[in-house]
Amino acid sequence: MNELDDAWELALAEARERARGAGRRDIAEYLDLRHRNDLLRRTAIDWLRQSIESLAGEANRRGAGIQVEHHDDHRFKVGSATMRGMQLTLRSGVRALSIESGWPRTPRDGIVRGGGLALANIRHFGRPRLNAELSLALSAKGAPQWLILENSGKRLPLTEDCLREHLSFLLTES
Repeated sequence: MNELDDAWELALAEARERARGAGRRDIAEYLDLRHRNDLLRRTAIDWLRQSIESLAGEANRRGAGIQVEHHDDHRFKVGSATMRGMQLTLRSGVRALSIESGWPRTPRDGIVRGGGLALANIRHFGRPRLNAELSLALSAKGAPQWLILENSGKRLPLTEDCLREHLSFLLTES
């Protein structure tokens, strides 16, 4: 977490305590929910980043030569909303694979449409048909789960095999 995230966590904790002290159980419950959702978001974004970095590391050990760039304070638009989170870019020759993920942090940023906790994009430079949009939801067990948003409206779970396939597209010539 960066300093702004640390300050935000501290401010939320203080606000929860003030709400409890003032007898505002409704506000305290909302802030508890916000805290739990933020933890789920961070966990899911960390999994996404670590999974693709691990796969790139495996490919590099086999001689792929993938360069990895990571930015923690990345902003991107989804519709009229602004997501704030991370961006990971993998480069191989002239090809690039970019993964951005985040969620709106302030009311001014907007909301995640469709009931998701966070959003992510997987983008292939120069190959838009390979791109994927992701939404973070909760599984039946209450765990965070990235879903691929298909054009047909279907939502399919994002797996490590899906990430491996995106990485293979980065490394193929055609």
